[in-house]
Amino acid sequence: MTACIVGWHHSKFGKLDGRDAEDLIVEAAVGAIRDAGIEPKDVDAIYLGHFNGGLIDQDFTASLVLQADPALRFKPATRVENACSTGTAAIYQGLNAIAARKARFVLCVGVEKMTSSPNDVVGNVLLKASYKKAEVFTDGGFAGVFDSIQKQYFQRYGDQSDATAMIAAKNHKNGARNPLAHMQKDFGYDFCKTVSDKNPIVTGGMRRTDCSMVSDGAAALVMTDVQTALGMKKAIAFRASRHVQDFLPMAKRDVIAFEGPAKAWADALGEAGLSVWDLSFAESHDCFTIAELIEYEAMGLTAPGEGKRAIMEGWVQADGKLPVNPSGGLKSKGHPIGATGVSMHVMAAMQLNGSAGDIQVKNAKLGGVFNMGGVAVANYVSILEPLR
Repeated sequence: MTACIVGWHHSKFGKLDGRDAEDLIVEAAVGAIRDAGIEPKDVDAIYLGHFNGGLIDQDFTASLVLQADPALRFKPATRVENACSTGTAAIYQGLNAIAARKARFVLCVGVEKMTSSPNDVVGNVLLKASYKKAEVFTDGGFAGVFDSIQKQYFQRYGDQSDATAMIAAKNHKNGARNPLAHMQKDFGYDFCKTVSDKNPIVTGGMRRTDCSMVSDGAAALVMTDVQTALGMKKAIAFRASRHVQDFLPMAKRDVIAFEGPAKAWADALGEAGLSVWDLSFAESHDCFTIAELIEYEAMGLTAPGEGKRAIMEGWVQADGKLPVNPSGGLKSKGHPIGATGVSMHVMAAMQLNGSAGDIQVKNAKLGGVFNMGGVAVANYVSILEPLR
């Protein structure tokens, strides 16, 4: 146990017209500092998770956090990027600073402004999270990359389109109860399963409901050491935190085995001295429904090729024995790239603090967070619990 989350803020995710990245950063930073009950001058280090990649013109964004309060001027601020796990990468830099006793209070912010760019620009930017030398020519952009993974998985284990539709329906049902989610609508299984004008094929076998949403948003949290956290009004501790990085080219790996995520989960659970079934819930990186399906296997819920059991037998439903993505996940909550990892940790902290409202998991004591960058390349697993 190296650090605790002692304050947080989460903007609404969605198409936030009239709000730019700076505005979202300032809102999240001000909110998290206020929620922690500290003064801006108490912050020792700032880490900003921002992927960007050309989504907005302002590419040097670390110092925009300082706009939140004049007392933040001259504080060290660093922008962090690691594809779709950018937000958690920023948090882990904060953990390192606290563990090294270089900082007492760390402010971590994650942000992305995506919807002001045309769809083709967004698609090209997201493809930068793949191996450009070989994978950039994939039809359908990053959805096409995951469509190729889905095809390989189906070829090895049989058609699982019923299971992926059930995952989509589950996450939309959960997100319908989350006031911070981009899409707050329960579509149901039949809609998610059926190709229609409102649920068309995006590419290959990928239905629109199989794909996470292009969103704007920001989230922030304040962390401190355990000793300091004992005197704070609330504290959610990192019982374990593991980062596993794999090869970028998919051709160098068995891409449907998700070996990096599996190792990250095994290492984190080992560090925490837990089984996956000890967790009360998990927030998992469902950038596409096939990703969540394979992540069930990486978590250790089932053997390879049997992930469908977790959804079809109800284990991962909000009232199941291990709820996965009670927030609605990326699928419903939205996926503003740099904000996602911070958002997942905030959602988990809210569950463990008992302040998650209509998405609250009953008696939540231990939470798992899995944030993934690229195709199982940058893999982060956090195990969180209340400090007291």
